Amino acid sequence: MIRALVFDWGDTVMRVFPQYQGPMAYWPQVEAVPGIQETLCILHPHYHLILATNAAESGAVLVREALRRVGLEELFHAVFTARELGVRKPDPAFFAAVLHEIGCTPQQAVMIGDDYTVDIVGAKRAGMLTIWFNPQGSTCPLILPQHDAEVRAIAELPTVLKNMQAVTK
Repeated sequence: MIRALVFDWGDTVMRVFPQYQGPMAYWPQVEAVPGIQETLCILHPHYHLILATNAAESGAVLVREALRRVGLEELFHAVFTARELGVRKPDPAFFAAVLHEIGCTPQQAVMIGDDYTVDIVGAKRAGMLTIWFNPQGSTCPLILPQHDAEVRAIAELPTVLKNMQAVTK
């Protein structure tokens, strides 16, 4: 049974603006990915929503500050950063540390991210289920795809998760 949804941060939850440097909390402009707030509100009562990022300049406090600026901070049960964990995605140790902290087995958590190698391949190597957020409809970079599901719009997540939940029962 799926208990936790682990979201990547940049370009999965929050838009990345390459022209800005430093912690996102200090950027003059921050935006959520279209549809994420509504989707998180639907998912929040049913799953533990976790944010797990390779952010090196921002710890969890600054990530939460950026989330607060767009009204998402209260929707996440926990925030983990590479800065605080001391390991980065796609290292399976990153995912293992997050799972240990939230008290889930890999089979009880789904990683949702836009970077195929970092988010999807890394999470699969850690034994997790995965959903590739692929808004551009890119071709899978691997000959043998590793993701369990794919969404082009974040709003598709509740339906995809319901189908995954039915399969994992």
